[in-house]
Amino acid sequence: MWFWLIEEIEALRYFLGLGGEVLVALFFLTLMMWALLLERWLYFRTVYPQQVKETRSLWLARGDHHSWSAKQIRRELVSRVAMAVNKGMPIIKVLIALCPLMGLLGTVVGMVQVFDTLAITGTGSPRAMASGISKATVPTMAGMVAALSGLFFVNRLDHRAKLAVEKLEDSLKHG
Repeated sequence: MWFWLIEEIEALRYFLGLGGEVLVALFFLTLMMWALLLERWLYFRTVYPQQVKETRSLWLARGDHHSWSAKQIRRELVSRVAMAVNKGMPIIKVLIALCPLMGLLGTVVGMVQVFDTLAITGTGSPRAMASGISKATVPTMAGMVAALSGLFFVNRLDHRAKLAVEKLEDSLKHG
């Protein structure tokens, strides 16, 4: 029953071993990025609809909708929702930007290992250099894959956030 889980954990350990310490750091960075992306997705599914209902009821409870102060109150209500909708997005974008940089760091660390092997063995023994080349290429690939996948989803969430704020603003103007 749990055999498949053990196999997956072993495959992950093997993969992380190929890229060295930098790949382990990249793994945790990517895990944090996806946890924040999942949190934002869950926010839009669960919290946001309730927040919109509360904001609309606050606005509709007001008798005055056309004065200068009413417009300022509407702007403040929309601003509160916009802040909640965009919460955590800058952090996610920074984590996405860090992924390829961590991969590049892995490339540098792996190439240093290759040069150390060349300095010790003197000749270019492919068997001796294989570990360093692996540590140079695997983190780069993993960093790019993590960044591209995160970039796709953060752009979708960003677009959804902008549309949500615009819809709320329009509904309060006409409601």
